[in-house]
Amino acid sequence: MSEMIDYKSRLNDPSSRKFETFSYLPAMDDASIRKQVEYIVKKGWNPAIEHTEPEYLMDNYWYMWKLPMFGETDVDHILAEADACHKANPNNHVRLVGYDNFAQSQGTAMVIYRGKTV
Repeated sequence: MSEMIDYKSRLNDPSSRKFETFSYLPAMDDASIRKQVEYIVKKGWNPAIEHTEPEYLMDNYWYMWKLPMFGETDVDHILAEADACHKANPNNHVRLVGYDNFAQSQGTAMVIYRGKTV
């Protein structure tokens, strides 16, 4: 069995915080983000964009960027909305959510742009 790793994530060090599965991996590039959006569309989930300040990352509330994109299948449009949110809120974390309307829950959620930490 391999040795367990302690990812030195601490509340008093915002730059070290791990906040979802993908945050343990290197930041996603544009091609990886596109693949995630394609996956959401392929699953028939409704994409949504949310954002929050890095210092409030661990809170349950994130601001919604517009309404969820119900029935949207245009990957380029979804990516453009994520980019617009990031440009409007350059210091915030921006996450992509895929709402599964059959399970009535989030099918996936991942931070695709990381804000500046203090």
